[in-house]
Amino acid sequence: MRPSRVLTAGFVLICGLAAGQAASAAPTPAPSPTAAPADQNDPPNQVDVPEVSTLAAPSFQLPFPCGQSWTGNSSGSSAHRSYEIDFNRGSSASADLGDTVVAAAAGTVVISAHQGSTNGYGNLVKIDHGGGWTSYYAHLNSRSVAAGAQVAQGQKIGTVGNTSKPGNNISPHLHYEVRQGTSYPSNIRKAVFNGATFGYPNQTLTSKNSCGGSGGTNPHTATSVCGAGYKVIDSAALGSAGTAYLLYNAGNGTNCVATIKKSSLGKATATSAYLEVQGKSRVTDSGSFAYYAGPVRATAAGKCVKWGGKAGSAVYDSPFEHCG
Repeated sequence: MRPSRVLTAGFVLICGLAAGQAASAAPTPAPSPTAAPADQNDPPNQVDVPEVSTLAAPSFQLPFPCGQSWTGNSSGSSAHRSYEIDFNRGSSASADLGDTVVAAAAGTVVISAHQGSTNGYGNLVKIDHGGGWTSYYAHLNSRSVAAGAQVAQGQKIGTVGNTSKPGNNISPHLHYEVRQGTSYPSNIRKAVFNGATFGYPNQTLTSKNSCGGSGGTNPHTATSVCGAGYKVIDSAALGSAGTAYLLYNAGNGTNCVATIKKSSLGKATATSAYLEVQGKSRVTDSGSFAYYAGPVRATAAGKCVKWGGKAGSAVYDSPFEHCG
C-alpha cells in the first residue's frame, strides 16, 4: 500500500507542475473590476426578517400622534433624491425638537442606530412592513425602539431631532421616506397617508394615526404597561372606550392595574386606574392620557383588593375580591 501512495503522490505532483507551466505560459487575465460600494444612503439592516410576498402596500398613516397637524416639504433640501419628505409644525427653527414620532404602519424594526459619519441620517429607525415595503425616520433626537422589535401602527419610535453626520448642522425636523425593494434612489415611493398620496412638493396634513375605530390599534397592552412577571387575572370593559385590567405578579405578591384605551387613541382624554388593598390607602393614576392610565401597583399577598378605572364616561369599580 505504501508504494502505491508514493506513486500516486508523484503523479499528482507531476500533473501539478505541468498545469503550473501551462498556466504560466498563458496570458495573465485582466483583474476583475471592483464591485461598486453600496450607496451610503441605503444602510444595511441590523436584523433580517422573513420575506413576505404581497402586492398590497401597507395602510400608512402620518408618522405623528392623532390630531397633530404637520407640514411636509419634499423640495426644501438639497439632500433629497426623490420623494423624501421633511416634516415640521412649529413656528421657530427648534420648536419641534423632542416631539413624538410614531410608526406609520406596523412592522419590524430592522435598523435603530446612529449612522455616525456614514451618511446624514443621524439617529435612524427603519421599519420593515413586509412585501418589500420599508419606512425611514431620520435625524431623530432619541430612539424608543431597538432593532428586532415588533411595532404597532401609532407606536412611539422616537422623537424629532437634528442629529446628522459631524459638521452637518441642521434644524430639527423629521426626514421621512417610504421605499419598496432595492436600488436606491429608484426604490423611493410617493408617500401615502390615510389612503391619499401626499400633495408634492408641499402639504399640511392632520394625523389620523391611531385615532380609534378603524384608524389604528392601541400599541400598549396591560402586560406591557405593568411589566415583566405580571399576568392578567381579571378585566372589565369600559364601554367602547377601553378596558380596565387587574394583574398579579406571583413572584413578588404584587397586584397591578392598568386602563387601556380603545378609542380616542393618541388624544389626551380623561382616563384613570386605581388599586386599593384592604386596610390600606387607595393608589390612583388619573388624568388626561393618550393611550392608558397606570400602572398602579401595591403588594397584596394574602389580601383582598378593590380595583377599577375610567375611560371616557364609562367607569368600573369592583368589590373587594381576589383575596389570598
